[in-house]
Amino acid sequence: MKLWKLITHSPEETRELGRSIGRLAMPGDIYLLVGQLGAGKTCLTQGIAWGLDIQEYTLSPSFVIMRELHGRLPLYHMDFYRLDNIAEIADLGLDDYLYGQGVCVIEWAEKGLGILPDDHLLIKINYVSDTERSFEIEPKGERYVRLLEDVKKSVTTKVKE
Repeated sequence: MKLWKLITHSPEETRELGRSIGRLAMPGDIYLLVGQLGAGKTCLTQGIAWGLDIQEYTLSPSFVIMRELHGRLPLYHMDFYRLDNIAEIADLGLDDYLYGQGVCVIEWAEKGLGILPDDHLLIKINYVSDTERSFEIEPKGERYVRLLEDVKKSVTTKVKE
């Protein structure tokens, strides 16, 4: 499986997709989110957090670059929106998070693709309508191919492929 395309019809379905990913998350997983401002990156991350049994509300970390949340596994929720170049991202010293025992979700990941690990789950989100979003989910590496196969089996919403 190379690429899975689907549409969610509401924020609740987007969160449910995230919850399915979070339930299957393992230590060291990296999810790279790409999409326009307001496309649903944080909404998806809220679902991932719920799947990790995180009780805290998941906010966008745009102003602080990273938030750490705790559940079944730590969630390192990063946002590169305010960073202007790859050197700024490299200077953050993210190796402990990227190669640690938690799960990394990175919003605006396209700004750092050149220095982020090759193995990851790339999730592109686009507007379809006020409530609908299209997703292109691409696994990079064997772990993520298996993860995506399992996510497809576990999604409980009525998403349109």
